[in-house]
Amino acid sequence: MTRNPTPLSPYYRSLTRNMVLLVMVISFTPMLLVTGIILDHFSSSHHEKVFAHLEELVLKHKQNIDSFLEEKVQNIRFLADSIDFGRVGQADAIAEHLNRLQSVYGTVFVDLGVINEQGQQIAYAGPFNLDNARYADADWFKKAIDSDYFTSDVFLGLRGSPHFIIAVRKTWQGQKWIIRATIDFLSFNRIVEKVRIGETGFAYILNRDGQFQTKPIFDFTPTLDIYSRYFANLERMGKEVEIQERLDGAGVKSLYVSALLKGGDWLLVYKQASDDAFSDLHTAQKVAIVLLLLGGVAIVAMAVWMSTKMVRRIATSDKEKEIMNEQVIETGKLASVGELAAGIAHEINNPVAIMVEEAGWLQDLVEDGAYKSDADIQEFERALNQIRTQGKRCKEITHKLLSFARKTDSRIEDFEIGHLIEELISLSAQRAKYSNVEMITRIEPKLPAISASHSELQQVFLNLINNALDAMDRTGGTLEISAKHEQGQIAIEVKDNGPGIPRANLARIFDPFFTTKPVGSGTGLGLSICYGIIHKMGGDISVKSTVDVGTTFEIRIPVKSDDTVDDDTVSSSDTCN
Repeated sequence: MTRNPTPLSPYYRSLTRNMVLLVMVISFTPMLLVTGIILDHFSSSHHEKVFAHLEELVLKHKQNIDSFLEEKVQNIRFLADSIDFGRVGQADAIAEHLNRLQSVYGTVFVDLGVINEQGQQIAYAGPFNLDNARYADADWFKKAIDSDYFTSDVFLGLRGSPHFIIAVRKTWQGQKWIIRATIDFLSFNRIVEKVRIGETGFAYILNRDGQFQTKPIFDFTPTLDIYSRYFANLERMGKEVEIQERLDGAGVKSLYVSALLKGGDWLLVYKQASDDAFSDLHTAQKVAIVLLLLGGVAIVAMAVWMSTKMVRRIATSDKEKEIMNEQVIETGKLASVGELAAGIAHEINNPVAIMVEEAGWLQDLVEDGAYKSDADIQEFERALNQIRTQGKRCKEITHKLLSFARKTDSRIEDFEIGHLIEELISLSAQRAKYSNVEMITRIEPKLPAISASHSELQQVFLNLINNALDAMDRTGGTLEISAKHEQGQIAIEVKDNGPGIPRANLARIFDPFFTTKPVGSGTGLGLSICYGIIHKMGGDISVKSTVDVGTTFEIRIPVKSDDTVDDDTVSSSDTCN
């Protein structure tokens, strides 16, 4: 059958809580610090890794796109060198060149045309009806006619679908000619669409007016002022790739990686939500938090188990200590009774001697036959009364001694301390008489009651009285005991004019086993017991002494109040030994 553990007192419950908190603080502090430092370093390292990967990705695609555009320009420049402008207007002349381009490069080149310097397209090959189209007012033509080669922005133009052109200028017979080729928008767009990472990562291209040059996967409206700053930052700092983290138009924190294309006319932008980009980091952080919580639960459980176990051991030890203290107090009390024996023996000896003398006188009267006259009978009655009186006196003395010796119950009770002091003075009066010590009492009448152990206070005052009588045993003197009520306390003084205590010994006077008496005359436990008893009941004991002047012990005990704490809630650790 399992025994239920005894419930702990409020003091031990408080001690358990404090120990649990201390263990938790000691355990959690380094764990949280180490975890925080590791996560911070891991976060920084992961951010650097992600940034480096995205920069490398965007830089690689920047180079691919620039290479694609440069390659197409070179294709048209090479083609322009092989065109015979004298027969360019002949049927199928341009178609042959377009077929040659498409046979090598596929459908990247949609159509091909030759335009004179007046903007008139004099030759065309392709799927659209653009023969004799006029481009004199087109922005791209105005820029192309003034450049050796030119790549336009994406626009709708006459065909009504997004496309961009590559134009090369050639001079023949004093006139400027433009050879233009249309690049398939879908083929170009697929190059940018390949820049995908995670669920939200995608790329797009903008021109300086904030217009899309590719079709983004997700629909949104670019903010011109923000992308204008990207252009400016890349040009000012001379960087190939720039990465920023900011909120997008929907309020989602995102990464933006940008790079300039087409000689700075276009901006390649890669966008990805930060949560998506750092998903591995967030997963690692969640795992770390879960492990931290599991470790925390284990620490709390271990702290509670260990603290409860240790406190129960402490409580058991304190209980054993308390029992030992009670045994020491009782032993000291019996020793004090032994010290009273000499005085008690003298006090009992006197009435016993009178009783023996009176009994002998009665025996003489009986032997002489003198018991018939009235005078003899009166003498018998006087002797018997004397024997009875002295017997009662012996009975009172032994009753006081036995009453003192048998009071071993240390339960807390309410009583007035003045009666206790007077009782102890009467017990010690005979010893004081034989030690030539005058005992003076100054006890204030009607002192407030105190809550304390009657027998333990007996032990305290008897020890102090016996110590004073021992100190004045050879020289005699005066022992003054006073008690009065001061500021919610009972102040008791035991003052003698004996030889005093040297200053060097005052600091150790309450230490266990410290004594100034000759070897075999004292245990050194008396004052230590007194100190422990007084402090256990919430009081205080102090000593003042001057050599050849005397010693004064002062005791202060709190008076009983309505909110006095029960004895079982007083910590045994408050008892000093």
